[in-house]
Amino acid sequence: MTSPACPCRDPLLATLGSLLFPAVFSASLCLLLPAQATSQKPAARQDAPMAQFGNVALSPDGKTVAWTTRGPDASTVHLTQVSNPTATETISLPAAFHCGSSDPAWAPDGETLAFLSTCSNPSSQKGQPGSNATRLAQEQIFLWSKSTHQATQLTHLVGELQELAWSPKGHTISFLFVENATRHAGALDAMPPWNGVIGQEGVEIQRIYSVDAKTGAGRFLSPAGLHVYEFDYAPNGRHVAYIAANPPGENNWWTAKLYVQPVSGGAPSIVLDPTTVSGSLHGLQIAVPRYSPDGKNIAFIGGLMSDQGSTGGDVYVIPSKPDSTAGEAPVDVTANIDGTPCFEGWLSRQVIGFVEDRRGHLLLSSYNLDTHAPAAGADDLGTVSIYGGPIKDAAWTKLASGLAFVKRGPALAPEIWAGPWGDLQQLTRLNESIKLNPPRFESIEWNNEGFSVQGWLTFPKNYDPARKYPLIVEVHGGPSASAGPRPNTLWSEQGYFVLAPNPRGSFGEGEKFVQANRKDFGYGDLRDILKGMDTIEARYPIDKQREGITGWSYGGFMTMFAVTQTHRFRAAVAGAGLSDWLSYYGENSIDQWMIPFFGASVYDDPAVYAKSSAINYVKNVKTPTLLVVGDRDGECPAPQSFEFWHALRDLGVKTELVVYPDEGHGFRNPAHIRDVTARSIAWFADNMPAQP
Repeated sequence: MTSPACPCRDPLLATLGSLLFPAVFSASLCLLLPAQATSQKPAARQDAPMAQFGNVALSPDGKTVAWTTRGPDASTVHLTQVSNPTATETISLPAAFHCGSSDPAWAPDGETLAFLSTCSNPSSQKGQPGSNATRLAQEQIFLWSKSTHQATQLTHLVGELQELAWSPKGHTISFLFVENATRHAGALDAMPPWNGVIGQEGVEIQRIYSVDAKTGAGRFLSPAGLHVYEFDYAPNGRHVAYIAANPPGENNWWTAKLYVQPVSGGAPSIVLDPTTVSGSLHGLQIAVPRYSPDGKNIAFIGGLMSDQGSTGGDVYVIPSKPDSTAGEAPVDVTANIDGTPCFEGWLSRQVIGFVEDRRGHLLLSSYNLDTHAPAAGADDLGTVSIYGGPIKDAAWTKLASGLAFVKRGPALAPEIWAGPWGDLQQLTRLNESIKLNPPRFESIEWNNEGFSVQGWLTFPKNYDPARKYPLIVEVHGGPSASAGPRPNTLWSEQGYFVLAPNPRGSFGEGEKFVQANRKDFGYGDLRDILKGMDTIEARYPIDKQREGITGWSYGGFMTMFAVTQTHRFRAAVAGAGLSDWLSYYGENSIDQWMIPFFGASVYDDPAVYAKSSAINYVKNVKTPTLLVVGDRDGECPAPQSFEFWHALRDLGVKTELVVYPDEGHGFRNPAHIRDVTARSIAWFADNMPAQP
């Protein structure tokens, strides 16, 4: 019930699933470089637009980084030499309105770069007329040649393409493909309107598709009966490993299995089924499959995860056994770690490197399978986010020649970093003239009920310790996610303290902490939040009579639930929340996510669902509550907000419900995003003003 929020994920890609006010992050313009080699150091300008980066890919020899910039109307691919980062070559394509390129991937020999682009047919859109949520610009694969410095179009497909990967010998390019797609795969996008026979029509399946790198001729690798989420080639190119489940894919990821299949054809073999395996992984989720350099093992992330793409857990290793149908028990190589690995890659046959979220800090760690111990001291990148690279295998090379990514922090404008593991360097300086002046921002830690809990505190603009200030608590989605190191500039500008807590159920403090709210939604995590409020109230001048709460998705649920349990909050804004776990089970399009958290379906154990349903305690509510939701939200359907609003209205509690047309769980329409922001500002100003 969120979009990616782990600090090693791209915060600019996060939608309303985890950020209540994404307009704060999308307002910056992209600096688009001219279509020739150019100096990267711009003239010093205080009003220069900030360069916004997209995907990053490091060449197999570790010498060249391909990267993209993003803008409101276009995105472009650039190439930079690691040894000489002062000049950049931009890949030229026909200019067109809304023409964009992304997802660069190097061929194994480093002579060709594949990438996706809409520049072949920028006006091509699919979907239902008038529905901005279902229109897709048609991307195609382009190939750039190192020898000619020219890019040519390879494919002419109809559908959604993503996650390009070259075969080890460089003869083919494979990717995830939804043929004739009408919407993006996943539950964040708006669901198709209810119409006709439900559940039997319009099921779109994402499969592995492979095209010849010379001719563009293609074929499906994975079978029609499996929806594939992630995949990886074996080093010899003869097999492919992938994580997949029966369609519909947006509902069944939580029961996905690990498969291995011959590239030449034949039925896939199950290497791991978390629903039947014994041990710590039983009933949990898996992600990021990666073959070892010798092809004998597959590493992956396993843990309790509430959403595909919001990855976190432990690093596991299992024999690949491509001819097996039974599989073996995986080995947890990071058991009892006090952080959360969210991406991994093999640095050598015996060493696995991984990106780790640990109490708000981002670490690059490694583990030696032979010695059963950390391979070296972790490289602490601090309170930053990295994105654009390590999430995609193209940036974390098979030979461990290095990695490339975009790094940003509260006072650090985004730039590309690259280099060998343990010797990273800043590559670009496009934002050198940008002087960020974020509000004061601190990591806060406190103890509660045997847990160490962490969160982020943003201070009001022009903070004066002699004054009293109101507080807004902003609860992240998930619950298996985390609030990253991003100061809340919006609320700071309005004169509020903002606490973004990471209570039990969050990433960043080990798998035991993540699983601590199973069968206990709303209780332990709320106590952690309230204790965090006590902690900051004891340190800073916060007016206890002006405290509010807000959140989206699981954060929306926590907002609804919190106001039924305490009168501490004087105003609340619940975005895309849910009020009744029992009715929710039968309304949403992703009911399979609930079983790992509740232990059974609602039909087998309704009591555990009723226990955490805010609607059952709604008569306790006194807090003025604003509710906002999209009318085609499949993750947290609009009736959940309607139920809570209806009850509050019936009980005489101040409330308002706003339903936005053609929006899913992650809002896309800029006008709607602005409206949510404006309404939320007004709601808190009316009910707990910054100036009493």
